[in-house]
This record gives sequence, C-alpha cells and structure tokens, in this order.
Amino acid sequence: MATTRAGWLILRAGRQIWFRAAAISAAGVLIAASAGPLARLIPYHFTGDIGQNSVDTVLQIIASSMLAVTTFSLTAMVSAYSSATQLATPRATQLLISDRTSQNALSTFLGAFVFAVVGVIGLQTELYGGQGRVVLLIATVALIALVVVTLLRWIGHLASFGRMADVIDRVEDAACAAVSAYARDPHGGGRPPVPVPPHAWALAPDRIGYVTHVDVEALGKAARRHGLICHVEALPGTLVHAARPLMHVQGPPPDDEGRAALVKAFTVERHRSFDHDPRLGLIALAEIAGRALSPATNDPGTAVEVLNALLRTLSRLGEAPDPCGEDRPPVHVPSEPGEALMRDGFVAVVRDGAGEEEVAMRAFKVLAAIGTTVPALADVARTLAEELRANVERVMEDPAARARALSADGAAG
Repeated sequence: MATTRAGWLILRAGRQIWFRAAAISAAGVLIAASAGPLARLIPYHFTGDIGQNSVDTVLQIIASSMLAVTTFSLTAMVSAYSSATQLATPRATQLLISDRTSQNALSTFLGAFVFAVVGVIGLQTELYGGQGRVVLLIATVALIALVVVTLLRWIGHLASFGRMADVIDRVEDAACAAVSAYARDPHGGGRPPVPVPPHAWALAPDRIGYVTHVDVEALGKAARRHGLICHVEALPGTLVHAARPLMHVQGPPPDDEGRAALVKAFTVERHRSFDHDPRLGLIALAEIAGRALSPATNDPGTAVEVLNALLRTLSRLGEAPDPCGEDRPPVHVPSEPGEALMRDGFVAVVRDGAGEEEVAMRAFKVLAAIGTTVPALADVARTLAEELRANVERVMEDPAARARALSADGAAG
C-alpha cells in the first residue's frame, strides 16, 4: 500500500543519524536529571555506603572515554562511506548512512557522554542527596553494561561495514524492497493508466529535481474536492522541469491553493531515493558491476555477485499484484516498463562483460532464469541475451573461451 507523504517523511527522519543521536542524548539528559526526584519515590532508605560516593569518578571516566570512542566511530563511518564511494558506487552511501547498527553505536556513545556530563554537573552542584547518588549509581552501572554490549557489536560490525560484499547486499536489499512493493502494487495506490484526453492540462513542478515520492492519497483527496481526474506522468526517479510536467489533469483548473495542493503531493528533491524508485537499486547494482569490469579494477567476481543479486531482485517481479478495486482515488498511475527495469540492471554487464568468460556465462544463465521465472520479462531477457551474444562474438578473442561462453546461452541456472 502506498504511503502518504507525511508517513514517508517520518520514516525517513527515523533513519537519519541525527534523529537517533538526539533521541538517545535526550534520554541520557532526562535520566541523569531525574535521578534526584526519582530517589524520593523509593520507600527504602539506603543508610550504608555501597560505593555511591565513587560515582563522580566513574562518570568522569565515562565522559572522557566516550568522547574518544564517539570520535573513533565517526572516523570509521566516514572511512566506510569513502570506501563504498570509491570501490562500489556513490549511490550506496545513503544506505550506509541509514545503517541501524552504526547509528545505534554512535548514538549510544554520544548519549553516554551526555549522561556522564549531566551527572557530573549534578554532583558538583549537589543536586543529588544520598538516595539520588544511589539511583545515579544504578543508572551508571546499567549504562556501562549497555556501552560494553554496544561496543562489542560495533567492533564485530566494523569487520564487514562498507566492504564490497556488504555494499552489494545493502543495495540488493533496497532494490528488492522497492521492486517487491512495485510488484504488489504497480500503480502505487492509484488506478491503471488510461488514454489522456487532448483537453487535459499539464501540471508543472515548482522546482527542478527528481521525484522521490508521489502521495496518491493526497492527490485523490484534492481531485475529489475539485472534481478532477489526474493522470500521473512523473514516477519516482523522474527528472522534472518546466518542460516535463508532473501529470495531466482533466477538469477545470483550480485556484492557486488547489494547484499548490496538487503540486505538494509530489516530493521533488535534488537526488533520487531508493524507497519508491525500483530503478535506482537496479542502476546502482549495474554501476557496481560496471566499475568491477573496468580495466583499472578488473574484478569479474564482483560482477558475478551482482548478476546473482539481479536475479534475486528481478525475480520478485513475478509476485502476484494486489487486487485493484474501484474504491481507489481518481488518480491514474502508469507502471514501470519491464524493458527499462531489465536494461537498468544489465546494461553494464552486456556492454562491458562480454570479454570475460565467467561473466558472460553467468549473464546468459541469469537472463535465461529470469525469462523462465518471470514470463513478462521473457522477451526483453531474450533480446538482452542476443545483444550479449553479439558482443561476445565481437570482443572475445580466444575461440575456446568464446565457445564455452556461448554454450551457456539459454541455460538457466
């Protein structure tokens, strides 16, 4: 089911590193500041010395060490982003930035630092009594356990974070999610496309950029309110400008407020996003394969891994779509052509992989498998296989290697 613009923006905000860092830091401030008031709610009075007088020293150690660990974590994350940009594709950076493990680690370390600083300030200003020190000590011990567990997970995560296999897996997961959502609802919550009448008027965007989200529900509400029928033309991933309208509309043009409501249903940004753009994930996979097949890199094994990822991703187009009921809004949304999806994923391999025997063999097998498992893509898979065969015959010089590569044409597996 298509998401609304507000829901999508909230979901995106939750994936931003500042959101988790701010939330955990605020929790650290709240816990440290409320230790004194919470102590008054404890019916038992601690009369003995259980080490609460040493909490000041412990908090100072945490404050100094967590600042260093936070700096180290930031350095490791930036290094992983740079590695992915250079070795794989810059498009994968946004997936690494939204990695939950790295965000949780950095946010926990920053939150521990803020908790320790607020705790030290409270102790120096005598904000806590004897009971408050006990509560603060308990919270400090729990915080140390959380930091240790997070640090162990973070160390294990760094072993693969930003490596080639990790980047391919992340791009594949993002592509699979977008392709699955598209396969279940090719029209994004709207109705199938119909011929646009000649008297329909075009709705131009208010800025130049890529469409990253279309709020079909908001379009439907505005269309019903003004008696309109919308024909969407700019799907997520489309570059729009004055000569590339967002959609054509049947019905009397509304006032400026109504027109603004229609335009606001389209989120236009400078860069594409993986969420609702199935083509971007396939393009990113193709870029990884193209860079691996460049003479400077010469890594056919990575290209083979990308082909396997393309097979898993494009096979999801065979999923049965959800029924399209008559209760959908009067918004007609076209679907992505299968040929465009296939070419986005295979253009680099068909062009640059024809000279590598193992890459060509795997490409023939993957194309045959897609044509078998997704009948709607059989024709374009066959066309791409013919283009690959022509390139192999033209580029591959070794007759024996060429014969082995061509023998895989049509063999699924």
